[in-house]
Amino acid sequence: MTGRRRKPGRMGPFIEGYRAWLAERGYTPGTIVGMLAMAGGLVRWMDARDIALGDLDRAVVTEFRGALRAAGRRWVPGAHGLDRLLEYLEDQGVLDGHSSSAAPVEVLAERYRRWLVNDRGLAEATVMRYVKLARLFLDQRLIGRGGLESLSGADVVVFLLAESERLSVGSVKGRVGELRSLLGFLYLQGLTSRPLAAAVPPVAGWRDTGVPKAIPAGDVQRLLDSCDRGDPVGIRSGSATTRS
Repeated sequence: MTGRRRKPGRMGPFIEGYRAWLAERGYTPGTIVGMLAMAGGLVRWMDARDIALGDLDRAVVTEFRGALRAAGRRWVPGAHGLDRLLEYLEDQGVLDGHSSSAAPVEVLAERYRRWLVNDRGLAEATVMRYVKLARLFLDQRLIGRGGLESLSGADVVVFLLAESERLSVGSVKGRVGELRSLLGFLYLQGLTSRPLAAAVPPVAGWRDTGVPKAIPAGDVQRLLDSCDRGDPVGIRSGSATTRS
């Protein structure tokens, strides 16, 4: 330890005011120290990603918490641990009151874009492709089908199957990678309760692997003739084939 104090970053002009604001509301000195430390950690993280203080909202706080978890930090602020900071900055006119509103598709897509660039280091062309798929998927979930909280593996498969109806196999394979990336991000950010990336099935020429609508009668007869009716297994096989 060098004993030097960390720079307060963009929160600097508001630190003492926030301290006094918390004290006026009855917080103990020890609690205030912890809340200031949380605020400082958040704002330094925002500084590193060039996120303006005026852009702070619950979506940014959630992203910050997810980044701490991804980095393996033992201590992560609770879901509402920074609510007082948002309230204080709104009182000071730094925020416009949007901090408590639900993040729309574009806000979440922008968070995802920053994650792809800052945490994954992907090329611009790849980021654009991944974000395009994210907007399509999030638009369906956030607007049309009840949000991300209820998202399940079955929902993921249904979305991918719908995409396969209008795309080539090669394009669907690209969708698989894009969707797995998005689902991984949503889980790391705490927006889904389960790691649903594993629910995305691989693509192996889906258009050419469907079950035939009907089996020719001659093929059925040859299959029946191949069953040994003197053996219990053969009897069951023949009976099952006849029923189908």
